[in-house]
Amino acid sequence: MTVAIIDYGLGNIASVAGALSYLGASSTLTSDISDLRQATHFILPGVGAFGDGMANLRARGLIEPLTELVRGGKPTLGICLGAQLLCRSSDEMGHHKGLGWIEGDVRHLKSAAPGLRLPHVGWNELRVIGASPLIQNIPDRTLLYYCHSYAIKVDRQEEAAGLCEHGETFVAAFQSGNIFGIQPHPEKSQRAGLDLLKNFLSV
Repeated sequence: MTVAIIDYGLGNIASVAGALSYLGASSTLTSDISDLRQATHFILPGVGAFGDGMANLRARGLIEPLTELVRGGKPTLGICLGAQLLCRSSDEMGHHKGLGWIEGDVRHLKSAAPGLRLPHVGWNELRVIGASPLIQNIPDRTLLYYCHSYAIKVDRQEEAAGLCEHGETFVAAFQSGNIFGIQPHPEKSQRAGLDLLKNFLSV
């Protein structure tokens, strides 16, 4: 098993690689197409703005070859911004087209409730609502670490595996075939986060 951590200039790369190493998985940070073809799994990490992420993927010539490999069945996990980039579009600082690998869009969180702030930063629950290998044996309402102001809305509710609430309910984990997404950061979520990554590696 070799996990390709996709290098597009944005992401919490060191922590992701460290978590994979702790789990005994071999990983490589790469934007090289030959490396990507040889990898067994993809992880698309992410910290930053949606538009910048797509621009960087485009500038490195990654969109078309990645789409081909992912559509071919390569298990793929998007983390935080990486999960959002899997969607059709985002309204973060304008309208931006995403990778379109899942049928869903990214919209600004509405945190109108008293005492709630944006960005949504810190520990919050994952409410398990569906069956997915990604959240297998993850207890309902497990605490995970979040850091975001935008959230994913999927077209097919059956693809939502977990929810979270911060002013509104949003999708925190999803699966569409071989494509997985997690809004919180498993690499910063201690034992529960390691369990999520281990589940993905088992796909």
